[in-house]
Amino acid sequence: MIHYHVAFDNPLTFYVQVSMTFEVASETAQPIELQLPTWRPGRYEIQNFAQKIQRVTAQDAASGESLRLRKLTKDRWQLLEAAGHTVKVHYNFYAHQMDAGGSWLDETQVYLNGIQCFMYIEGRRAEACQLTLALPNGWQIASGMPQSAPYTLDAQSFDQLVESPLIASPTLQHRTYEVQGLPFYVWIQGECTPNWEVILRDFKAFTEEQLALFGSFPVQDYHFLNQILPYPYYHGVEHTNSTVITLGPAELLMTEGLYKELLGVSCHELFHTWNIKQIRPAEMLPYDYTQENYFRTCYIAEGITTYYGEYLLARSNVRTAEQYFAELNTVLRKHYDDHGRFNLSLADASMDLWLDGYKSGVPDRKVSVYHKGALVALLLDLTIRRLSHHERSLDDVMRRLWLEFGKPGIGYTEEDYIRLVNEVAGQPMQRYFDQFVYGTAALEDPLNKVLHFVGCTLLIEENPSAAEGTFGFRTVVKNERTEVTGILPDSPAAQSLTVDDEIVAINGRRVTMNLQTLMVDGADQYEVSVFRQNRLLTVPLVTDPAKRFWQKYTVAKLPDATPEQKASFQKWLQQEF
Repeated sequence: MIHYHVAFDNPLTFYVQVSMTFEVASETAQPIELQLPTWRPGRYEIQNFAQKIQRVTAQDAASGESLRLRKLTKDRWQLLEAAGHTVKVHYNFYAHQMDAGGSWLDETQVYLNGIQCFMYIEGRRAEACQLTLALPNGWQIASGMPQSAPYTLDAQSFDQLVESPLIASPTLQHRTYEVQGLPFYVWIQGECTPNWEVILRDFKAFTEEQLALFGSFPVQDYHFLNQILPYPYYHGVEHTNSTVITLGPAELLMTEGLYKELLGVSCHELFHTWNIKQIRPAEMLPYDYTQENYFRTCYIAEGITTYYGEYLLARSNVRTAEQYFAELNTVLRKHYDDHGRFNLSLADASMDLWLDGYKSGVPDRKVSVYHKGALVALLLDLTIRRLSHHERSLDDVMRRLWLEFGKPGIGYTEEDYIRLVNEVAGQPMQRYFDQFVYGTAALEDPLNKVLHFVGCTLLIEENPSAAEGTFGFRTVVKNERTEVTGILPDSPAAQSLTVDDEIVAINGRRVTMNLQTLMVDGADQYEVSVFRQNRLLTVPLVTDPAKRFWQKYTVAKLPDATPEQKASFQKWLQQEF
């Protein structure tokens, strides 16, 4: 067994003290190599956690004799002449990142994601681990790992250790509910007043819906670890039998605006318990923590999960159809805001998560596996329902992925997913994949077609802003300066303006937070004065009557839906039309 110990001397420094103790057999001939992960499952980018490590030392645990330690790479160390020793490796870790994938230390709590701060011994990842925390009396620990003694947690392997984040605090609140005899724990850290009756009612409803969809649960218990913060925030990360959610501001937790976010992210992260934690791409069995784990199917892992995260809240009657459409319309807005949808496919965007998938990046380069992935999942679900008259759906694809791959621990490939979709749909679906997964075809017409099947439609509204809707550029006001932040490449603005231009006048009239007012007359041409690289220029802005930009796409019920469409709507959403 490998023993880990965490303590803290002064929480004001944000440093925790980490040690790992392990035995090295006397017959060991090769040097021991210690590896700190360089990325974490759930965020597919290199994060270089070694940046947070200070002063790594090694010694004989009994005698205190120093052992030779040499750094091999940015996050790998070699331990020399350790044969026959019980080794203690010690270092400090800077816990000052408060998000769902981070770690945090202050006077009120210790919050750790072990993937950031625990090293493993090369070749011994499967070995059992024990974690002991030096905590003040009266503190509780929230974690998916079982506790074998006060402040002692046990893991069957390094992977379980780092897949089990923890919050230790004297102010943790928690409640439990059961579904199919399985316990689900809702933990809350933060200065808030939860309405536990409402939370447990709604969490139980969407949990029941998910278990009914898949038929069984991958784990024996589940923990929602919520960091409810005193400032606005939204983030969630999935784990094997838990999730961490960071949300704020705390005083608004039970208001409609923030509570819907809690429901949405919680339902999303629970769905990940199957989809990505167990139903895992073949490229990630097992995880390689030392480098990129490229996979082309993140539109399944994240796109389908994003679709179900809100859809199942409606299907379980936690949210109304109107509330669901409001969230779906947000996804539509984010998708259609970005011209990158014409330039990168979903499959390639999955690969590019490792490149720049979590940053805004250069203009018009990429598409979101979350937003387009969710819309493509909606399209597939309704297409299968239409082809089978609701006899089958995307539920069946996900259930088969679980039974054939996730449950037996087999990684799936792109070809496996395509085969299952074809079989569930009852016909070849290659055109769907070619156009919407591997291609960049527009979604509007096919989405509208399948939405009509369930008595809904895709509405398109013109953008009333002249700058955005007519000329295709967006601005932001910074310190009373109006700066261009976005330009669509096929717009009139693309012929005259560039990003970072400061607009100072329209037709000779000074711009002072009044750009829209100066362009409200609907003229076909404006003379725009800008500072560009500290040079004053005046450029013409000429409309193209045949084009409109940044239109608003929304889903709504058809006012003249037929009885058949209304019945189809009910079968899809499990609600009256």
